Amino acid sequence: MKTAIDQKTQSKWVGAGLLAAITASLCCITPVLALLSGASGIAATFSWLEPVRPFLIGLTVLILGVAWYLKFKPVKTEVDCACDDEKQPFIQSKTFLGIVTLLAIAMLSFPSYSHFFYPSTNQSSMVNVTDSSIRLLEVDIKGMTCAGCEEHVKHAASQLEGILQADASFETGTASIRYDQSLVSKDEIVVAVNETGYQVIGIEEIPPE
Repeated sequence: MKTAIDQKTQSKWVGAGLLAAITASLCCITPVLALLSGASGIAATFSWLEPVRPFLIGLTVLILGVAWYLKFKPVKTEVDCACDDEKQPFIQSKTFLGIVTLLAIAMLSFPSYSHFFYPSTNQSSMVNVTDSSIRLLEVDIKGMTCAGCEEHVKHAASQLEGILQADASFETGTASIRYDQSLVSKDEIVVAVNETGYQVIGIEEIPPE
């Protein structure tokens, strides 16, 4: 039977692994939480964590790896111990460790499926793209770190009347927004993006060809 000290050690490693996974995922989960709660301005709150995310992911894997090792490593038993028949607490069981591990995996992979939480933002339009009122706005944005950030920016822009199409890329830190300037101005678009918590640091308006 594992000693009480071993069990407490395992619980601490499991808790530390879950905490590391949560911290590593904050920069990606927060934009979705901001959308669901209606508090759009908090979307970029944890974007500063993105540079250390690879380290946090590695730390999560290491900690949970140690937790599994402690769970399966051979230990000496005391044959005559009166507590041999005691039931092991659920939070110290393999089942609980497995649940925590799956939860950590789901959180760490969140950026790959975060877009499912957002409604479609690309809007079709029957307007002739050569019309003189149609403009393309190229926007440089600071703070986008994952696919969730992209979707949040696209969603914020698409809520404005006159937006024909909105695309964003966290890899390049840019957004391309096609809009009807007779219905919405570039300043309104900039304000909408800034209200998400991400920061517009440059814009370029491209007139119709």
